[in-house]
Amino acid sequence: METGPDLTARSILAGEASAAAAEVEAALSTSPDPTAAAFFDVDNTVVRGASIFHLARGLYDQDFFSARDLLRFTWQQLYFRLAGSERPAHVADARESALALITGHRVADLAVLSEGIFDEFIANRVWPGTRALAQMHLDAGQRVWLVTATPVEVARIIAARLGLSGALGTVAESIDGVYTGRLVGEILHGPAKAVAVQRLAEAEGLDLARCSAYSDSSNDIPMLELVGDAWAINPDLGLRRVARERGWHVRDYRTGRRAARIGVVAAAGTGAAIGATVAGVAYARRSGQKKVPVRWASRR
Repeated sequence: METGPDLTARSILAGEASAAAAEVEAALSTSPDPTAAAFFDVDNTVVRGASIFHLARGLYDQDFFSARDLLRFTWQQLYFRLAGSERPAHVADARESALALITGHRVADLAVLSEGIFDEFIANRVWPGTRALAQMHLDAGQRVWLVTATPVEVARIIAARLGLSGALGTVAESIDGVYTGRLVGEILHGPAKAVAVQRLAEAEGLDLARCSAYSDSSNDIPMLELVGDAWAINPDLGLRRVARERGWHVRDYRTGRRAARIGVVAAAGTGAAIGATVAGVAYARRSGQKKVPVRWASRR
């Protein structure tokens, strides 16, 4: 089993790799307010549900992997997300199941397919309230970055589709344009996000005291603590409590939800999403339907 220090070292490496991958994009853009920026978590902050599940569903439709792989992935990711655990074994399971999605495939193919996956599964799940907050920063002349455990190639597509500046995401190793099945460091999760934001701020001359960060999860408290303007969006119980204690902004775009029920409902929602995916696979297998590839690359 992996030790805590090993996991911490890889988390630092993951954050540094993500910031390095984003620097190229950042260098190509200018901003009227170059020392301030906003950082947005994606899952349940910008997008309802987990973007990695939408990615898995889309890639399965494109025959990237088998139904058995999809089932294994969904249950491992469900456990990781509902447990909210930083235990090395749980992180390792989530890492391995996520890597199974892309190992042996071309980076360019994932980027192209991700455009269609966004249009098909993600675009209509963007929270309008969070989108308005991001636009507020853009209108103020600040850059806006997504910060997510989703593969950086997918995160960039989401950012581009939303008109944002760029994305910090999990960096998967590739050789000659093909994914090797290894990560550079670790999944961009928890403390790794804070490292990525800090390294990007250093490289781009950002004043973190003038920056903002947005998240739904208590796992992202290290990132929220870095900035001068922290926001809890659709927060879980842990983050809601910390936000109240520290006077952070709180916005909840979920209707009809009381604080005492948030954790239970969020878990049920994630379970329902996975249940729908598994049910779809089961139906396809029972009916003997053949998946028809969608020509997403031609969509604009």
